Amino acid sequence: MPGKTNENATPQILGQKPADYAGDVSVDEAWRVLSANPDAVLVDVRTRAEWSFVGVPDLGSIGKEPLLSEWQVFPAMSLNPSFVADVAGALGEGRKSAPVLFLCRSGARSKAAAVALTQAGFGACYNVTGGFEGDLDEGRHRGRRTGWKAGGLPWVQS
Repeated sequence: MPGKTNENATPQILGQKPADYAGDVSVDEAWRVLSANPDAVLVDVRTRAEWSFVGVPDLGSIGKEPLLSEWQVFPAMSLNPSFVADVAGALGEGRKSAPVLFLCRSGARSKAAAVALTQAGFGACYNVTGGFEGDLDEGRHRGRRTGWKAGGLPWVQS
């Protein structure tokens, strides 16, 4: 059963609030909210290959685990037709107003996922900008400039 939230655990968005989801948050803000709000959930929408070979956020120190659900299915990268139903089922009715933070590689798929879950009746869906690996650097590598890994947030690799 979802716990009690406090107002300090409400995400502070970057820029203006869009019409079709709750807004964008930085990786640091996502971590703050996940740590402060017992109801907040992180949904990693990358592919199984990305989880296996690149790593996943490690929320163990705050007593949580990310929900892993592919937005697109590898290798074809076709839209996962059961994404909304799978995530909505995993979250349950009790989290319809809790912060749900969506994370992908760089922030595009997670934004689409936030919009889709908002349309499904979840009112606090946020896109984590920079994603897990962030933007490309000068050497065309990710994970060094922006994102979860570059921000020094905990992650593990299997």
